[in-house]
Amino acid sequence: MALMARYPDKYFELAIVDPPYGIGEDGGSHKHRATPNSAWKNPRPVGYAKKEWDLDTPNEKYFSELFRVSKNQIIWGGNYFTLPVSPCWLVWYKAGQNPNTDFSDCELAWASFKTSVRFFNFPWIGFGAVNAKETRIHPTQKPVALYKWLLSRYAKPGDKILDTHLGSGSIAIACHDLGYDLTGCELDKDYYDASLARLHTHQAQAQLFEPETIRQPIQGDLIHA
Repeated sequence: MALMARYPDKYFELAIVDPPYGIGEDGGSHKHRATPNSAWKNPRPVGYAKKEWDLDTPNEKYFSELFRVSKNQIIWGGNYFTLPVSPCWLVWYKAGQNPNTDFSDCELAWASFKTSVRFFNFPWIGFGAVNAKETRIHPTQKPVALYKWLLSRYAKPGDKILDTHLGSGSIAIACHDLGYDLTGCELDKDYYDASLARLHTHQAQAQLFEPETIRQPIQGDLIHA
């Protein structure tokens, strides 16, 4: 709230946020497990420190301020919040082949755009989750490819992006690769330090292409059938 208070109305073209859903997915002894007979190949650790940041959802003042400082919004976990009616919901299918766990097969994001529902298939959990190769530093981490997909569809070159719950920093890596200006906020120092280290490691890797050649991603390259 203090960060957003610094900015005038509609300063950011797009806010992409992943606030707490209030379902207790904040580390500790994880309640989700594969069944004994399932081929569980997800590298997600189960030893995250318990933080207790996922006990409640953001209040009405948070959403009011978010809508004030941004022209458009994509809000993960929109099905847990009271938000205006929108025709545009974004569906991320994250389950592999027959994951046999009690994770949700999909996650939903509410979006302010007046366009249709869109679907992104990127397996992240369960057997067949070949895309789940990123180092996990956060219990609700989302893949970089998901944020690249969002930016390629819903942001324009030169847009200023806001993320009020930076978490693992996946969006920071996506914005870096695609040339977007990101303002992010993370209150937990452990997550902040880990996400910053993750970003710096990524930035230090050899770049195969000049930045100008990757600012305009080809959408087909980011959509996995």
